[in-house]
Amino acid sequence: MRTAIALYLLALVARLAMMAGFADPAYPDSFYYVDVARQLAAGHGFSINLVWIFAEVGGQIPANPVLPIASNAHWMPLASLVQVPFIWLLGPTALASALPFALIGAAAAPLAWAIGRDAGMRSVVSIGAGVLTALPGLSLVFMAQPDNFSLYQPLVAGSLWMAGRGMRGSPRSFAAAGLLAGVATLSRNDGMLVLGVLGLAFLWDRWRSWRGFGGQPRRPARVPLAAALGAVALFALAVGPWYARQLATFGSLSPSTASGKVLFIRNIGEWNSIDTPATLGHLLGMGVGPLIASRVGGLMAAIVIFSVLVGVVGLVPPMLSGAWSRRRDAFFGPFLGYAVVLFTFSAIVSAVHVPGGTFIHSAVALAPHGYLLALEGVFVLAAWAGRHRKRWDPVQAGQTFAIGAVTFGVIAAVAGSLPVHQGWSAKRDRMVAVAAALDAAAVPATDRVMSIDASGTRYWTGRGGVVLVNDPLSTIEKVADAYDIRWLVLEKAESVPAVAPILAGGPLPGWLGPSLLDSPDVVVYPVCTTAGDARCAVAGVAP
Repeated sequence: MRTAIALYLLALVARLAMMAGFADPAYPDSFYYVDVARQLAAGHGFSINLVWIFAEVGGQIPANPVLPIASNAHWMPLASLVQVPFIWLLGPTALASALPFALIGAAAAPLAWAIGRDAGMRSVVSIGAGVLTALPGLSLVFMAQPDNFSLYQPLVAGSLWMAGRGMRGSPRSFAAAGLLAGVATLSRNDGMLVLGVLGLAFLWDRWRSWRGFGGQPRRPARVPLAAALGAVALFALAVGPWYARQLATFGSLSPSTASGKVLFIRNIGEWNSIDTPATLGHLLGMGVGPLIASRVGGLMAAIVIFSVLVGVVGLVPPMLSGAWSRRRDAFFGPFLGYAVVLFTFSAIVSAVHVPGGTFIHSAVALAPHGYLLALEGVFVLAAWAGRHRKRWDPVQAGQTFAIGAVTFGVIAAVAGSLPVHQGWSAKRDRMVAVAAALDAAAVPATDRVMSIDASGTRYWTGRGGVVLVNDPLSTIEKVADAYDIRWLVLEKAESVPAVAPILAGGPLPGWLGPSLLDSPDVVVYPVCTTAGDARCAVAGVAP
């Protein structure tokens, strides 16, 4: 127990250090979760005064373009729900939003140790994996963000652990895996993949009881039908109320998917477009070659992202070695199955979204088991080397290299957080400048703003609005008119091609006025979509 507590405290300190380095949300996902949490805490329910992506409202300008709108047509609710008690206690502060993720996410470190101990691994492997999970490579910087990283990781790892126990003959553990998978789904839709893996594990167990495997004799099934049904029932118990809400509110279990924008886009730029069609015909119309290339590209991107952010590159070879050595171990079967399913799903279904960050949200759940296998693989490789060196002590060498691997991972985690925080700080500085310019001009809090990051603009300025769509200026003007947008924020570091001439100093369209903010990084233009708006009286020549 002392080891578990020590690992939890190490992980908590690491996450609190990340909070000290950058306390606020940093990107659209985390801004959105905070915005929704504050609405919930204020008694406004699941609603939000912005459109962060038009897939949430049907992938086009709605017939009745209003704000606020019902929230969470794309993202799941758990990352907002866990913030609410802390907001009630501490107020709508950055600390209140980040703290629950540090407290919950830190549980992943002792969880990794417990999984290793349960698997019968060496102490240095179990403890080392706990340390690596406490500081999980280049993904550490995300673990204190008010996002689903710190929720999805321990929930999925816990579910796969329970499933592994179930494969060794514990029916209750297998049923508990279904409950954890359900709660994980409330954090991220990919939790559905975990339920699918549980189904595959059950079928695999039955197959082995009927036919045997790898020359091994048949054995009795270890997962009773009642345990499998219990897992499904507990999963449904966890997600049922939320999906009932989705049906009642949107008429769909997955509203953003129903728009076609999730599945039927050719590149990530189309995700933020309302002019581009989002149909199966549009996707297939790119041709077989480009379609296959996009899927292969998604798989390659997933491999690179995992290798860098979780495996810090150097841990990947021993991780593969450890996975191969445990390939017949039923305890690790659900984890290995989830890894295969996740990478396959990312290649076939969500390939376009993988480079945009969607994959790493799910891949962090591979870290606890992955680090165990990496350190196990160190011993496997040391034993292989020992067969070729007469004076080599494989066990001692394995321990030395395992400690070295852990040290390498920790150093990479700490060093890797610094440049990320610098980038986030630059974004924060730009948005603080925007808020100051709007306030200095006495812009009412009810004025709506269009920007590339509507949720971030809402967080920093207090003003709602819509996303800057990736479409021609004529479509951007239509969106501004439909939603009565009063201000347009353009960031030179993040934008869309249509506004590039404006950012380069070209003429303004007639519906924009002179910028409130004289900055090389960000500008704030008044938007005039109604006749007689004096704010644009001195606008440049319309293109």
